[in-house]
Amino acid sequence: MSNDLLPIRAIAAKLSLPEEMMEQLGPHGAKVKLSLRDDASRPIRGKLILVTATTPTASGEGKTVTAIGLAQGLERIGKRAMITSREPSLGPVFGMKGGAAGGGRARVEPADKINLHFHGDFHAITSAHNLLAALIDSHLFHGNSLNLDPQAISWPRALDINDRALRRITVQAGGARDGHDRKTGFLITAASEVMAILALASGRDDLRQRLARIVIGSARSGRPVRAAQLDATGPMMALLADALLPNLVQTTEGTPALVHCGPFANIAHGTSSILAQSMGLQLADYVVNECGFASDLGLEKYMDIVMPASGIRPSVAVVVTTLKSVLSQGQGSLEGGLANLGKHIRIARGFGLPVVVALNQFADDCAAGLETIAHFCGREQAGFALSQAYAKGGEGAMSLAEEVVRAIEANPRPKLAGAYHAEDPAEVKIGKVARNVYGAAEVEFSPAAKAGLARIADWGYATLPVCIAKTQYSLSDNPKLAGAPEGWTLHIDEISLSAGAGFLVAVAGGMMLMPGLPKESRAAAIDLDDEGRLLGIS
Repeated sequence: MSNDLLPIRAIAAKLSLPEEMMEQLGPHGAKVKLSLRDDASRPIRGKLILVTATTPTASGEGKTVTAIGLAQGLERIGKRAMITSREPSLGPVFGMKGGAAGGGRARVEPADKINLHFHGDFHAITSAHNLLAALIDSHLFHGNSLNLDPQAISWPRALDINDRALRRITVQAGGARDGHDRKTGFLITAASEVMAILALASGRDDLRQRLARIVIGSARSGRPVRAAQLDATGPMMALLADALLPNLVQTTEGTPALVHCGPFANIAHGTSSILAQSMGLQLADYVVNECGFASDLGLEKYMDIVMPASGIRPSVAVVVTTLKSVLSQGQGSLEGGLANLGKHIRIARGFGLPVVVALNQFADDCAAGLETIAHFCGREQAGFALSQAYAKGGEGAMSLAEEVVRAIEANPRPKLAGAYHAEDPAEVKIGKVARNVYGAAEVEFSPAAKAGLARIADWGYATLPVCIAKTQYSLSDNPKLAGAPEGWTLHIDEISLSAGAGFLVAVAGGMMLMPGLPKESRAAAIDLDDEGRLLGIS
């Protein structure tokens, strides 16, 4: 595919992006410099389109394909458009779900490179995270002048590979030093607070302040200890210098794309960087931005975490679904599964967003099933369009593009609101998301979660936004509970502080922050041939 791609300078020219505002990295990629943000001649002018989905099956519903196809479709109907999407994690690439660069005729390219090391951003984030971990243990070894409580250190290590064996480990400082044989663990890089910080930072100064605010644990006095106290901020900034800059690439049809950062939506806030989105809105009239997993995860977190942090106000929500997803959520019943689709429409609408349903069509879909879903969307007063982006690229998403533009023009300034008020205490915020977004009846906090809330309140962080980590396979915290369940209880197991990112993480339903590989992983199909071509990356 790389032979068919446009030179990256041609992509920049489409956006009227001058060469001095980009740093080229190979023939088909570049970093966009922060000087673009300060260019007064390029104000934010575009409309942001959020792409979310219904509750996914294990293989996903083609949300990324649909988002890429929509950007291509917008170009085909004469709009200056681009996509902002997340960088893939190696965990899913080698795990069960596979790559996250789209597929068919709707991919961001060069897809193989983007799915693997790309421009080194994930490696820089992993290194910065682990540098801080190393500085903590070095501090313990060399006398612990901050009087850190080794049992209260909350900063783990990070790795961008699914590895369940590293969830809980013991580290040794040597001899009888303070903190020897300390218990810790690894999380996947996409769940690292450094990833969240990079994705939410508005520039270098903001990045520096956020890194300095990271709380790594507490002293024996019970007071929080921050990364700045370990002199970690400067070296972490150095490691993240290039990773802070969004990556300019293109789709299979030459539509511009900014691919940057990769927080998961089930365990983090789940969208591309604020920098990528704001730059996109300076360069294009329509920016398609994917929010991870379904509306109860990525979309909710966008509205309650990203929108307040960035000031970016989206114009419309596209809810992607498939016939397979609807049938799965109805446990074989199409009518039963429509309850799940209806719930996701109402979730998006509850934030004040106009809604367009994109039905990602497959060749073997039953025509009667597709028609039933279309009629249902009409009854719900949601926009509707079929999408065939995988097979036909932008041509297969033109009707979706037209429907999205109509929805924006019919309501150009929607009245948007989050699920809760900024001044609400954390437990109130969690309750409002649980009841008003997920459909839960109650919230139950474990003793550990209650202790975490009390500690966080004592430290002065009680009113931060909340990032609920829960399964993507159900609106509830039970992955086996299908449809649009009611009357259930959300179980909060623990609550941790991400002071640099600026939110609290509430872990629900035993959610793991370090996934494991499946019995038959996609790694078995990945290889390199004798000509140096990558095989099995999809």
